[in-house]
Amino acid sequence: QELVRQGEALKRTEQMVDKMDQDLKTSQRHINSIKSVWGGLVNYFKAKPPESKPEQNGAPEYYANSRLKEAMMSSKEQESKYQESHPNLRKLDDSGLLTDVVSSVQRDAYPKNQQLRAYHQKIDTNLDEMSSGLSRLKSLALGLQTEIEEQDDMLDRLTKKVETLDVNIKNTDRKVRQL
Repeated sequence: QELVRQGEALKRTEQMVDKMDQDLKTSQRHINSIKSVWGGLVNYFKAKPPESKPEQNGAPEYYANSRLKEAMMSSKEQESKYQESHPNLRKLDDSGLLTDVVSSVQRDAYPKNQQLRAYHQKIDTNLDEMSSGLSRLKSLALGLQTEIEEQDDMLDRLTKKVETLDVNIKNTDRKVRQL
């Protein structure tokens, strides 16, 4: 959830940098108009830059990648199942559990000794719980990896935009000082 929040913040930042770049281009047009008559004529005949769309309700749209969303949703679904089956979180009722497990597993796969059979079934049940937990962790990790890669690309784009904007701001400042 924190990663998704950071992605939203990055998206807002990128939109603000784009807006600043557009404002800088507008100020450059005004500087050209002030600088000379010819600059004003050029700006008059030159097409105006397109206006950017206003943000909807002040909040830009950001969507975390689908892999992370699916992993988070399945993790939340499995969390309640996990709490019900966790040895420290569930009520221990071995008699009912043992009969359910015995009926669901083939009797031929376990030894004929009743106690040994119960231990094998308990081990199998624990291994199944571990397997589902590990698969949940794997899907979360893969979702996080994809989201981090996407945000890394976004950061690279944002860095390039900010560097370009910084150079343009310095040039515009220099031109304003010359006026």
